[in-house]
Amino acid sequence: MGVVNVTPDSFSDGGQWFEPEAAVAHGHELLAQGADVLDVGGESTRPGAQRPSVEEELRRVLPVVQALARDGAVVSVDTMRAQVAAAALEAGAALVNDVSGGLADDGMAAVVADAGAPFVVMHWRGHSAGMQSRAVYGDVVGEVRDELLARVEALTARGVRDDRLVLDPGFGFAKLASHNWTLLARLDELLGLGHPVLVGTSRKTFLGRLGVPEGDPPREPLDRDVATAATSMHAARLGAWGVRVHHVPSTLDAMRIARAIEEAR
Repeated sequence: MGVVNVTPDSFSDGGQWFEPEAAVAHGHELLAQGADVLDVGGESTRPGAQRPSVEEELRRVLPVVQALARDGAVVSVDTMRAQVAAAALEAGAALVNDVSGGLADDGMAAVVADAGAPFVVMHWRGHSAGMQSRAVYGDVVGEVRDELLARVEALTARGVRDDRLVLDPGFGFAKLASHNWTLLARLDELLGLGHPVLVGTSRKTFLGRLGVPEGDPPREPLDRDVATAATSMHAARLGAWGVRVHHVPSTLDAMRIARAIEEAR
C-alpha cells in the first residue's frame, strides 16, 4: 500500500503532493514502482496535528481519488469521517482505511456496511492532539488485541461484514517506542485473530531513534526507509495482509531478497 498524502502538514512529506496534479502523478509513480493499493489521505495524523474541516478534506482527496480510480488504480481512502468515506467510495475508492476504527465518526459503520467495502480498522485511543497521553499499557499486545476485537464486535453488530474487516495495530498511535517494538516482536499474536492485518511502520519516529544517541533528535523521516523496509519485510514474512509504506522500492527490494533466499534453499 503506497501512501499518497494530500496534506500540507504530514510528518513525512507534508506539502509535497498537496496539489491534486502532484498527488495523482505521485500515485502513478508508486504504481509503477510496484504498489498494489494507493492510500489517499487528506488529514495529517502526526502527533499534535489539528484537523481540517470536512469541506477542506473533501476538497483535497476527491479529485485525487477520482482521477486515480479512473486510471485503474485500486484506491483506499484514509479518513475518519463518514461523509468523506462515502464521497470517496462514490468517486471510485475500493476500500476505507480509518485510523480510528470507526470510533471518530458514529456514521462510519453504516457507510462501509452499505457499500460492502473492505474496512481497515486501526487501534486508536483518541485524536492526534492528545493521543500520546493515552500511551499507557500493562500488556500492550493483549490490550491492542482486546480493543481491536471489541471494534470487530461493535462493527459487525452494526452490519459490517466480518470478512470485510482488516485489522491494524496502529504503530505510533498512542504508542511509545517500546510499545511499537513489542507489537512487532509479538505480531504473530495479532495475525492469529482470524482477520487480515495491515502494518504501517513507515517512517515512524521510533524507527528514526534507532542508533541515535540518547538526547539527540531522531533521524529525519526520509532517512528511515531502510528501517521501514526491514520492519515491513518482518511483517510480510509473518503473513501480514499488507504493509503501508511511503517508499515502495526499498520495501519491495527487501521482500524480493527474502524470497530469493527462501527459493535458493
